[in-house]
Amino acid sequence: MARPSVLRSHLLRLLAVALVMVLALQLTFALKVAGMSWVNPSSTAFARSEAFRLLHTEAGLRWDWQWTDYSLISSSLKRAVLASEDAGFVDHSGVEWDAIEKAWEKNQAARPATASSRGREPRWVGGSTVTQQLAKNLFLSGERTVLRKSQELLIAFMLETFLSKQRILEIYLNHVEWAEGVFGAQAAARHYFRTDAARLGPEASARLAVMLPAPKRFEKRPNSPYLAGRTQTVLARMGAVELP
Repeated sequence: MARPSVLRSHLLRLLAVALVMVLALQLTFALKVAGMSWVNPSSTAFARSEAFRLLHTEAGLRWDWQWTDYSLISSSLKRAVLASEDAGFVDHSGVEWDAIEKAWEKNQAARPATASSRGREPRWVGGSTVTQQLAKNLFLSGERTVLRKSQELLIAFMLETFLSKQRILEIYLNHVEWAEGVFGAQAAARHYFRTDAARLGPEASARLAVMLPAPKRFEKRPNSPYLAGRTQTVLARMGAVELP
């Protein structure tokens, strides 16, 4: 039977190895984020997982993505996305703690009622900033755990540390999903409006922005009353949005 001192020694070694692995992972993320200052990421973890999923469907892989520089993306789309997703983008440091707290409270309140309502899964409220969404899409899975959320926050702070606000928004707009197999502003503009991202007007931009929380659902329901109503709300808010 091993002595307590030996067991303690083994445990301390395991903890040390685990700590080194965690630090190495964070360093890897930090180096990748820093490299994005001058290298355009060609894909994200979320996009790759979607490509793998589509590849194994009956229809096969349908894919549309093209990098578009910040200057070639309509200012209307930038304003619309921020008005809809993150109006305080230029001011916060990557995380809106008040929004996270409110989202948590809403999710906790909705859990019992939704769980007993016809057996449906709860519809969770997010509260994530554009920076957090980018952090998740770039490197993480979509699972909802405290560990994954903590990693998301750390990567969000890395993004804000190494990249400018303009660069963060540029990468986000180039990799966010807008339909099944459709990623980025240029692909979305062509898919929905048969035009380029630079030519998107205010109403088209607002409509695209409203689709972001559930693009696959809205792609199938283009005439949704919610989509039309929310588009008008975002249009009204766009003028007050500050761009980076």
